[in-house]
Amino acid sequence: MNRRFILLAAFIFSVVGLFSFRQAQEPKPAEKKIHWMSIKEAFEASQKKPKKFVIDVYTDWCGWCKVMDRQTFTQPAIIDYVNENYYAVKLNAEQKEDIVLGQRTFKAQGNNHELAIALLNGQMSYPTTVFLNEKMEMIQPVPGYLEPRVFHQITTYFGGGHNQKESFDQYKAGTYVKQYQPAMPTTTAAGQ
Repeated sequence: MNRRFILLAAFIFSVVGLFSFRQAQEPKPAEKKIHWMSIKEAFEASQKKPKKFVIDVYTDWCGWCKVMDRQTFTQPAIIDYVNENYYAVKLNAEQKEDIVLGQRTFKAQGNNHELAIALLNGQMSYPTTVFLNEKMEMIQPVPGYLEPRVFHQITTYFGGGHNQKESFDQYKAGTYVKQYQPAMPTTTAAGQ
């Protein structure tokens, strides 16, 4: 009886061990992510292939910035739309390194960076999502945490050029519902 039990236990451990080993060896599918770039990389890429810019202006200490990273920037519909229609940039508003864009050099000024100050029109608030057109001209800075659906509405509004044709309220009630809402789930992973 003891011998059967020992053989059965050894067999079970062998099967479980083999299964676990095989799972560990199998490659996992690539996780979809927004293709974040530095502002310099995005600027250089835009010289070859013009696209709009979406810039996440953040700081290391900003709690709501981290919430956007976890909840908003991980939604598949947002990832797909941003990667297709924008150069996505992360800009630490307190970075100390100079940034050279074309003939202009932006420097750190105390706790803030010149480029962040320019993009936020001196209104230092984090997070702020800044939208620029293909010529790096300001479309709109949007301060504050943006939950996934609102971020999706705003990125599709500017990304599709709908801001040239209709108000944001008209867009949300009409064009967004018809064209883009089906791509965005009603609830997110965070239950919003």
